[in-house]
Amino acid sequence: MTGAEAAAQRDARDPLAALRGRFVLPPGQIYLAGHSLGALPDVVSERLARAVRDEWGVGGVRSWNAARWIDAPRRLGDRLAALLGARPGEVLVCDSTSVNLFKLLGAALRLRPGRKVLLSEAGAFPTDAYIAACATRWLAPEHELRLVARAGLVDAIDDDVAVALLHHVDYRTGHRLEMQTLNAAARAHGALTLWDVSHSTGVMPMELETWGADLAVGCGYKYLCGGPGAPAFVYVRADLLPGIEQPLEGWLGHAAPFAFEETYRAAPGIERMLCGTPPILSLLAFEAALDVIEAADPTLVRAKSESLGDEFIEGIERECAGLDVSVVSPRDAASRGSQITLRHADGYPVVQALIARGVIGDFRAPDLLRFGLAPHYVSFGDVERAVTALRDVLTKKEHLDPRFQQRSAVT
Repeated sequence: MTGAEAAAQRDARDPLAALRGRFVLPPGQIYLAGHSLGALPDVVSERLARAVRDEWGVGGVRSWNAARWIDAPRRLGDRLAALLGARPGEVLVCDSTSVNLFKLLGAALRLRPGRKVLLSEAGAFPTDAYIAACATRWLAPEHELRLVARAGLVDAIDDDVAVALLHHVDYRTGHRLEMQTLNAAARAHGALTLWDVSHSTGVMPMELETWGADLAVGCGYKYLCGGPGAPAFVYVRADLLPGIEQPLEGWLGHAAPFAFEETYRAAPGIERMLCGTPPILSLLAFEAALDVIEAADPTLVRAKSESLGDEFIEGIERECAGLDVSVVSPRDAASRGSQITLRHADGYPVVQALIARGVIGDFRAPDLLRFGLAPHYVSFGDVERAVTALRDVLTKKEHLDPRFQQRSAVT
């Protein structure tokens, strides 16, 4: 049996196969960039058209009430809570991941007065590192930002740590941290944990409450398919909410925004994490996308994610042996998210050559090729064809074509 035949059999048995038809996937394209920007769910276009035509065009300002625009951040947050293993009222959809991270870091540092260390990972996603440095410089200049290697995080948590900023799935390699272990270590020392779950939400069962997470942020445009620049989300454990004081006290985080009081009073619940006016069209696109994402059993999504990754790795080792490409992601499926990362010295032009063949992945410096395996719409046949395309690109040295050497602004 050929690899293509085996993949076809697996797709025929896939309990999630029908979901693929609910995404806009151009013919001939293999979309493996869900770790960066999720594919377009079919219901989003009509929802946006209706919002623009009827709610904005006809309803105008009345739609803040009539169409419940004003409730969207909390409404979406409660829906995401179910995916995150959180309670209603603990999640809010708003702002960007970076802005939410700044807000939560500021709040967390105030919750642990007397502790002078903000702990985070060396080599983590750059914006998180930038925001961590910014938060300490502007909000807590007396604090130390301590960066340690991913493998040393548990041992680095001590009684001086106020908050540990952690990344559930590494954006480069797909390596997954054991959230329960790190939360327990932090709790033993009286520290808080703040998790970036951008690369895990939507593709694996999450249990933030059960696993003991204190705070979390994540984005809406990756595996949740909320659209380019979709709003992010923020999670605050319920018992922490009364003491949360976030540094961006905007009008919609006020207890009574339309009382227009001169003095700030924080909203009593998760709404206190709001700042300015929410981007309604983006929120409504995200909300429509959730209709599709929620249609899948998270346990089935995770099982397929692991199988897709295993098939991808096996295919690379079978078809690309001797072609100077290596697997960077963990081979143990339980230790990785829903992406496979490869290494090749000419990573950027290889990715561009694959894109020219209709296999859409992306590149991260200096030499990483990333492929997101979003189980809602990626098939086993997609994986088989992607592996074959990579083999052909490398064998035929297509990546050496000068047109693939010129770097675009987004890689």
